[in-house]
Formats: sequence, C-alpha cells, structure tokens
Amino acid sequence: MERKITVLDKDTIDKIAAGEVVERPASVVKELVENSIDAGSDAVTVEIKDGGISYIRVTDNGSGIRKEEVRTAFLRHATSKIRSIEDLLCVGSLGFRGEALSSIASVAKVELMTKTQDDYTGTRYVIEGSRELSLDDVGIPDGTTFIVRHLFYNTPARRKFLKTPQTEAGYISDYIEKVMLSHPDIAFKLIINNSTRLQSSGNGEIKDIIYSIYGKDMVTGLIPIDESNGDLGVTGFICKPELARCNRSFEIYYVNQRYIQSTLIRRALDEAYKPYLMLHKYPVVILYFDISPDLIDVNVHPSKKEIRFLEGNTLYDFLVKVIRNALSSRELIVDIHEEEKITGHINISSDAIRPEPFEKHTITDFVADKIPVNDTEDKPVSVTEDKVRDDLKEQPQDIIKPVQLSMFEDGFLSNEGIKKHRLIGQLFDTYWLVEMEDKLYIIDQHAAHEKVKYERILKQYESGRVTSQFINPPIVMTLSKAEESVVNEYADNFKRVGFEIEPFGGNEYSIREVPSELFGLTPTEYFHDLLDELKNDRRSKNIDSVDHRIATMACKSAVKGNSRMSFKEAEALIDELMALDNPYNCPHGRPTIISFTKNEVEKLFKRIVS
Repeated sequence: MERKITVLDKDTIDKIAAGEVVERPASVVKELVENSIDAGSDAVTVEIKDGGISYIRVTDNGSGIRKEEVRTAFLRHATSKIRSIEDLLCVGSLGFRGEALSSIASVAKVELMTKTQDDYTGTRYVIEGSRELSLDDVGIPDGTTFIVRHLFYNTPARRKFLKTPQTEAGYISDYIEKVMLSHPDIAFKLIINNSTRLQSSGNGEIKDIIYSIYGKDMVTGLIPIDESNGDLGVTGFICKPELARCNRSFEIYYVNQRYIQSTLIRRALDEAYKPYLMLHKYPVVILYFDISPDLIDVNVHPSKKEIRFLEGNTLYDFLVKVIRNALSSRELIVDIHEEEKITGHINISSDAIRPEPFEKHTITDFVADKIPVNDTEDKPVSVTEDKVRDDLKEQPQDIIKPVQLSMFEDGFLSNEGIKKHRLIGQLFDTYWLVEMEDKLYIIDQHAAHEKVKYERILKQYESGRVTSQFINPPIVMTLSKAEESVVNEYADNFKRVGFEIEPFGGNEYSIREVPSELFGLTPTEYFHDLLDELKNDRRSKNIDSVDHRIATMACKSAVKGNSRMSFKEAEALIDELMALDNPYNCPHGRPTIISFTKNEVEKLFKRIVS
C-alpha cells in the first residue's frame, strides 16, 4: 500500500523527543537537579510522591529565571549554557542541550515558580502538555521551584511501562546519592512521601556523605587518591580489597563532576585490582576525574552518561598506575574491628545542614545501604607431607633470596616491625599466630603457601627461567579440532610455561617436554586443564588464562588447613610471604592475614567495658 509522506505535527514531535530525555521520574529529577546546580544553588530539595509518578518537586536557591525568559525556557533547544557548536568543545555545565523543560512539559503538568535576586517579585508559570495555562506574578524567595504532576498523563502507553512506586523511588534515591557525592558543597535533601530519606550538609566533606549513605564500614576501608598528570587528574577514594562487592554498582566515578559510565574505566579498574580480588568480585571506588574539556566529548547521548575520551590509552595507563601505587603503598591486613577507630571523626551534626529556602530546618534522617560480602572456601585437595616439606626447603642458587619490604615505616611489614614479630603457635592446625607489640596477627597457612608458590612460579615465567623436564618416550595425545585449534593459537603460551609440543600426524600431537613444576598433577592432566581453560577463553592471545590456571593449580599443591607444620617451616613460609609485593591476598583474592588489637581482645574478656 502506498503511503504519503507528511510532516508530523508539533505535539507529536514533542512527545517523540520527550522519549529520549524523559524515560521515567528519575529522568525528570535528574534534568531539574542539574539545572539547579548549573544555576549556582547551594541548597536543593527534591520531594516525590508515588515514586515521582504523581508528584515531583525540585526547589533550589539558585539564580532563578527572569520573567521575560520563562516562556523561552520551555521552547525546544532553548538554553543558556551554549551559544554555538564551538561551545560543545568546552562544555562546563551539566546541561546544555535545551531539551529538558520542553520534553517534561510535553508529557506532564508543570508548575514553575522562580525569582531572580534583582527582581522585586517572582513569576508563576503553569504549562500542561506543552500548552500554556497561566503566567502571573507571585511573592516568593530567590530561587526556583518546579512542580511536576501526573507524569505521562497524556501518553498512557508509556506510563504502563513504569515500575512500582517503590522501584521508581529507588531510582531517584540512587541518583540523589550520586549527585550528593559529586557536589559535596551543596546541601541536598530527598523527601519521599513526606519522610526525609537522604540529606547532606553541604560542608564539602565527601567522607561525611559516604558515611551517611553507605555506613561506617565503608569509611574505614577508604584509601585516598590524589594524582595529576598534565591535563588529567584524579582524586577521591578507593577501598581495600575486603570491601569488594559482587557487582559493579559501587564503581562510582565522575568526569568534571558529571556522573558517567565508561567501559574504559571499568577495564582499568579490573586490571589494577586483578592481583587483589577473587573472580567475579568488583572494587568499591569513588573517583573524581578532572580532564581538560577539549579532551572529551560529552555530546554522545541525551542521558549524558557516556563520554568519549580523545586519549583513552593515556587515561587507562594513568588510572592503573595510580590505583596500584595506592594499594601497594600501604598494609592491607584485614582489621576485624577497625571501624571503631573512626568514631567521632565523621561530622553528621544536623546543626550543619542548610535548610531549603521554602521550609524550616529539619533533623537529618540518614539511611545506609549495606550489602553483605560473601566469602568462598576452597575444596580440600590432598597433598603429601613430603611435598610440602620439599617445597619449603631452601630454593636453588639462581632464586633470589627474599628481601623484606621497607615501604611501611611502622607497620607489620616494615624492617623494624618484622624484627618484633613473635611466632606464638598454630591454631586449629591451620592458622599461625604472630604477636607484634599490641596486635595479634593471624596468618592462613594455606592461603600464604598458595600465594608464595604462585608468585614464585610466575616470576620464573616472566623472567624466562622456566625449567622443563624431557619425556622419553614422548606422550602422544589425540586432539579434537577445537583442541587442535587452541594448541596452534596459543603455541607461544604453552612454550612459555614449559611445554614442547609437536605435530605427530593427523590429529595427534606429541609432548616431549613438560614443566618441571606440575603442581602434583600428571603431565596429561595438567595439559588437558590448560587446554580446557584456554578453549573457554578465546578473547586474546595472552597469558592471562595461563596465569589463572597457575593460581588454581598452585592451590591444589599448597599446604592445606588441618596440616601440621614445624615452627621452622612456618617461619620460612612467613618470611617469603612478607617479601612479596602483595602478601595480603591469595591468588583467588582471599585474605592471607587478619589482625586483632590488644584492646579488642580485652573487650572480649570484659576487661574493658567501653
């Protein structure tokens, strides 16, 4: 059937355009709050009812809108943020497209009250479904209030895709948390169904906001970051590995105070934390990037959550280096009750919180979102006592003797600290107890041995000092087409770990040399394990998968819990552990050392009651 080409009417165009900007109530809140921030506000209140579906109010004490510009503000592509295409190269504001107000007004009933500092009276403007209803003078304080009622009242097809009011309120709460963290100098308040749920003082202290949102456990694990390199800088906090989560929802980062999501930054975080985290665990970070505007492109998507980086490789390398330096420059021993140390250091006094312009001062209701961290246990694998003892004996002459770390001036790993270690004994045939001054350190012998073995063999691989053993007669194996493809694709990797593999005719291959250290496995079993690992991970021709296999097999041959070791063997193991760059976690990310203070032990025995 022939269809005639026509131009859509303005009402239809507005509703289609609104779909790109206004997905749900959280989209409305985001656009209005960003306008408040761009207006220079230092106090912003958001109030919602029914998840924002029936009612949204955003009030600020910013610069306001002059009466003669109110109508213009609701026209499509009307903005005060940019003047020409060239301005997109150096956008400094959060908003700049000029689509928000027209999009919101096309799918909701909107009431605006605004006043500038220079005007004697304010302006009240009512617009519903893009149709103006009134424009009047009104007596109000300086600033702006938007009231948005009955979102999608004229587009029921879109309204039915909204989720429950509780879920929609959750999206808004999540956004307010993000914007509180990005602008600690602004006092924010979120009111849900007449109850204050989130509030910040605007005192500029990011730690106060982290405490109020995520609780004191998060604050105790913070590691500060503050580095710059020319046009690129990063500040904020990363957290100790024990605070890792099961998803990426706590990877929070901003570019020029704009909350974004970036695959590039995610990959950099994964790379930096790889030696410290278990598989499928993700770090907790709150980072603020300061990047020259001419090195980024923010005009990628209407949501403005995506950014293009003109020098992505530089950012990637910079971030990996900064985080690794921060993690390696401090002790990461898990302190069981370290959160008690921060009592009194967080300012959450309600006296410091600014009231919003249109309401009286109220006491803060702080909410904390706490997600439990699950741990995993390794399955026990038998290993002979002789194997353990042989492994702990003195290494060959070409192995460099462990050198103690000296980067920590007063800690467990410092030269002076190591001299004060006193090995007390073994607990449950699994954990070694070390006393140093007023602290008790507990070392997991299996995790420690596993880490030492993994690092030792990995350094041999990296330095090209891997030794192989010759097999006569060679092992002949029949491979499937998929396995044959893996052998050919990863030929360099197999050679790197000590295999010498040659075609033997047809789909058969001969193995003439195997690694000297097989972690207690037979050559064929070890080879098949590597084949399976690489077959399931065809992302790139690198040694990452081989490294992971080494970690798994090092675990199988490491001394297990419920195994007795002599004091001499334990001392040798602990000395070698302390010489590693990262002695705090096994290859799977589990902690090797935890600590208790004397004070905490005395509290358990009620010697101290406060």
